Order: sequence, then structure tokens, then C-alpha cells
Amino acid sequence: MQRYSILWADDEIDLLKPHILFLQQRGYDVTPVNNGSEAVELCESKHFDIVFLDEHMPGMSGLEALNLIKNQKPSLPVVMITKNEEEQIMEEAIGAKIDDYLIKPINPSQILLSIKKILDNKRLVIEKTNLNYQQEFRKISMAFLDDMNHTQWAEIYRKLVYWELQMEESGNRDMAEVLEMQKVEANVNFCRFIKRNYEGWLNNPNIDKPLMSHQIMKKNVFPEIKPGISTFFVLIDNLRFDQWKTIEPVLSEFFNVDREETYYSILPTTTAYARNAIFSGMMPSEMAKIHPDLWVGEDEDESKNNYEDDFLSKQIRKNNLNIKFSYNKIKKLEEGRDLADSINNLFHNDLNVIVYNFVDMLSHARTDMAMVRELAPDESAYRSITKSWFIHSPLFEVLRKIADKKARLIITTDHGTIRVKRAFKIVGDRSVNTNLRYKQGKNLGFEGDKVFEASKPDRFFLPKTNVSTAYVFATEDQFFAYPNNYNYYVNFYKDTFQHGGVSLEEIIIPFILLSSKNA
Repeated sequence: MQRYSILWADDEIDLLKPHILFLQQRGYDVTPVNNGSEAVELCESKHFDIVFLDEHMPGMSGLEALNLIKNQKPSLPVVMITKNEEEQIMEEAIGAKIDDYLIKPINPSQILLSIKKILDNKRLVIEKTNLNYQQEFRKISMAFLDDMNHTQWAEIYRKLVYWELQMEESGNRDMAEVLEMQKVEANVNFCRFIKRNYEGWLNNPNIDKPLMSHQIMKKNVFPEIKPGISTFFVLIDNLRFDQWKTIEPVLSEFFNVDREETYYSILPTTTAYARNAIFSGMMPSEMAKIHPDLWVGEDEDESKNNYEDDFLSKQIRKNNLNIKFSYNKIKKLEEGRDLADSINNLFHNDLNVIVYNFVDMLSHARTDMAMVRELAPDESAYRSITKSWFIHSPLFEVLRKIADKKARLIITTDHGTIRVKRAFKIVGDRSVNTNLRYKQGKNLGFEGDKVFEASKPDRFFLPKTNVSTAYVFATEDQFFAYPNNYNYYVNFYKDTFQHGGVSLEEIIIPFILLSSKNA
């Protein structure tokens, strides 16, 4: 156990000898002084792990000493001890970034608790986290042996994200490798689950099935639209559930989370399919058949998401909603700033849809740009970049302005993304699409069953460009590579974030309903 050094300044330090002896017996080195000036001088010349300061001392007060110490060493923990219970004194001390505040008379146990809370907090949190996860590990592993349904799988994924974030927050490396192995095992079993059930969800109306992309507006969004209150539907492209949990604390200052749910993205888990399904309320083959003027197929060069506002308009009319709505797509920083400047003009609408493309651009930039790739080598760094972007983005400014009004806010996404690690060989002609997580075309060649094949696309409500068209989805952490330039693909795309296939991270995605704390 590390031996900590404590500086204790109090003008009645002789009366505190029993407390000091108590700490010394527990392995702490304590340096006592009876005034603030000496405490400041010692902090300049010596190393201490924590400082206890009496607020009321003759000469230099505890608050004055606190400010001088913090100016010298901002990260040095300081505990203020005082007889004074005035709120102003407390606020001054907190404003000066004290780490704890104790009211006299104090007893040795209070002092010890304060020390452990500040100095041993990380170790104690790691030990407790390890213990709790070990217990949870067994439960999760046992669950893989059961025939879980879609709700139970969503809960398993949420638990894995929870433990991943807990270990990241505490700096816990001990169990991170075990958790990573359990995530791999979870994805193996989840992909088997999707293979067994996905086609049935789409074709059998009488079985239990999850809420999916094409149902989200009708079932989760339209019912939230209330007369006289503007509802903002914010779709942050490519936002995983763990990324949502990373930005949630930032938003919690302004919003209450009224509902935190997940739903299932359709396949392929890409913007062209999943997001169009959200705004049209239809599956891809239905869009291609009913709205051939709006659906852009894989064989066409045009952008696949140019008509989301038209799809949304038609879905609103189909559901007999007499509402005023706006559709806003943000693809560039300037567009985000323009939206932030003009947001007040939207509050007269019943529904305002905001599609924010940044996270999707980040994931693709990570593949193409060496610098971004360096910044986000793993999931933890990817989450960190997402949070940093969000805090400094026009989107955050937009949401803060929404929080000042009487409005409803929904945050969701169209699909997630997974860090791919293993290449899977596939053969196709020049007409095959370029996505690394799914392939669509004719005469697709591959060996083994480690993929999810849709040889009859109509059963998956996917459009066909010709009679022999098939779809193949990568599962777990695999990505497709062609044999003729296999090594290039492996070296260039391994450990990049991709989407389009089957994994917990891509399919199970957040749907969040928030209300303003201010309105």
C-alpha cells in the first residue's frame, strides 16, 4: 500500500495530536503546522498528497492559504475544516476547488474517510468494480446458454456498455481484457440469434419482434407530438449506444431523460437503407416499388439520401397527421452554425427533424485520414472524440437553446458501427457495392457460414437489381476483402469502424426522450 504524506494546518494543532497519532498508526505521514503562511511555504518546497486547512487562523486565513496553494499546485487535494457553517464560506471554498469540506468538531473517522475518498478512491472503485463485474460476468455468460429474445439481448448489450464505461471511468485495466472477450462472445451469439430470427420478424406478423427502423416514426415519434408544443427529432447519424451514454452527462445539466430505450436497425445497417426506412415508414423494397422516383438503388451513382424530406412528408400524410414540420440536414460546420442562429424560427412547428451527419463523417474520416485514425485507435478514444466534438459543436448550442423553451426533444440514430478486426474473403464482379460490411450483387462467391446470406432478398424486403441478386452481411467483427488485393484491404481497414453488417453495436441503437429542466 502506498504511504501518503499529509500537511495539516490549524492554529490549535496541539489539540489535534490524537487525530494525528491515529493517522500515523494507519501508515500516513503527517506534517503539522499552526498557521497558513507556513502551510503555503511548505507546499512550495515539499511534496504532499493532501492538505487539511483550518478556515479560521490568525494572520493568513484558510481561504487565503487555499487560493495560494491552488495557484501553485492546482491538482493538490485540499480539505477545508471550519467551525463556521455560513453558506458564503462554503461557497467560497467550493469556488476555490476544495476537494472536501468538514465541520468541527471532527473525529478521526471523518478524517480517515475524507482521505480514503480522495486518495484511495480510484483503488477502491477499481476493486469494487472488479468484484461487481465478476459477479455480473457469470450471469451474462449463463444468459448466452438460454434462448434469449430481442428484449433480453438489448439488455445484455446495455449491461456490457455499462461495464465498459465503468471500467473506463475508473481507469480499470485489470478486467478490461476479460470484458473484451465477453463482448466477442456476446456478438458471436447475437449474430446467431439474428440469423435465426430476422427473416421471421419481417414476414410473420404473429411473433414477438423488436421495434425496427421503419416503425420508429409511427410508433415512437408521432405519438409524442402534442398541440402547442414543438417536438424536435434529432437523428445523429451513426451514434452507438455507448456514444450516447458518453454525451448523456453533458446534456443532463439541461435535460431530464424521461425515456431511454433501444430499437433494432434494419439490414443493411447503413444510412441508405436504415435512415430512408425511418423517414418513409417502409422497408427498402417497398420504397423501391411504391416510390421509384425517390428510391436510389445500388446501381445508381446518385446520393442515396437526397429524398428523406419527401419520404417524411408522405409518411406524415399517410398517418393523417395535420401538422407543420421542418426538415434540416446538417452535413457541414457552417450549416450547423446557421441552424443554431435560426433555431428560434422553428418553435412554431409541431415537428422539427434535424439530421446531423457528423458522427458518420467521423467514422469514414477515420478510415481515410491518418490523423483521425491516430486519434481514435479504439472504442474508448472513439467515444472521447465524440464527446469532445459534441461539446464544441453547433448541435450542442442548438440543444441548449431548445432546453430554454417549452419543447420536447428526441435523440436517436439510424444505425451503429463496429471496429472490424478480421478480413473475410469474398468474390464479386464490378457491379458489387463497395461497403465493407455487406455486399449486394450477383454471383457472390465465398466459403464458410460465418456470414449472414440473404439469397432471397424479397424475404428481407430488399430490392433486387436483377433476378440473381443476393445480399451477404458480415457478422461479428469481420469485414469483406477481395482475394486479389487481400493484404491491402487487411492492412488498410483492420481496426477501423465500419457499418452495414450484423453486430450488437450496429443493430441495437438508442432512442431517447428528454424534457427541459428549465422550461
